[in-house]
Amino acid sequence: MNLREKYNIPSNAVITIAGTVGVGKSTMTTALAEALNFRTSFEKVDSNPYLDKFYDDFEKWSFHLQIYFLAERFKEQKRIFEYGGGFIQDRSIYEDTGIFAKMHYDKGTMNPTDYETYTNLFDAMVMTPYFPHPDLLIYLEGSLEDVIDRIKERGREMEQHTPREYWEEMHGRYQEWIDQFNSCPVLRLDINDYDLKENPEQIESIVERIGYMIEQTNRFKKQR
Repeated sequence: MNLREKYNIPSNAVITIAGTVGVGKSTMTTALAEALNFRTSFEKVDSNPYLDKFYDDFEKWSFHLQIYFLAERFKEQKRIFEYGGGFIQDRSIYEDTGIFAKMHYDKGTMNPTDYETYTNLFDAMVMTPYFPHPDLLIYLEGSLEDVIDRIKERGREMEQHTPREYWEEMHGRYQEWIDQFNSCPVLRLDINDYDLKENPEQIESIVERIGYMIEQTNRFKKQR
């Protein structure tokens, strides 16, 4: 019996991994997909035509970047559900508006007109009864220092030149965002409670928690 069957996780489940830069979303996505025999859906960073430009000039490129991410994530969400589920998804579409676009608007690096256009488009695409939300969102969290250490360790050049204040701002906003998030059930995992690279067998305890949470959610839905 594989782990998916052992912990009664539906074969058509869609699980999204969320969290700030550097918390290990890609590692978790890969490990869970292997454990559950699910497909993966990764954020397209290397092919993004705006990312390098954005890190050089937030104000000029923030709107372009967010529109690009929104379009790509919406297309990917549609693809996932056309397959019939069975996916682990790296980063959620909800973070785009709840974290990044709002942060740039608040800080003045996205002007009010662009922000209104972006949020109107997001609401029209996502905040409707027809949009297929994930079965579970796994939120990876850790201290600011742990996150910054991981960003330094992974060594992406564009991230190394980003001011520390940017990561502080993002870390705080993620904490506020997840406390208010209610689009789907949330499982919070502390990144210091496991090390999937050194101890890959730890994935089973995470799968067990996922199975329990999905079961409780489904039971609640039936009671309603």
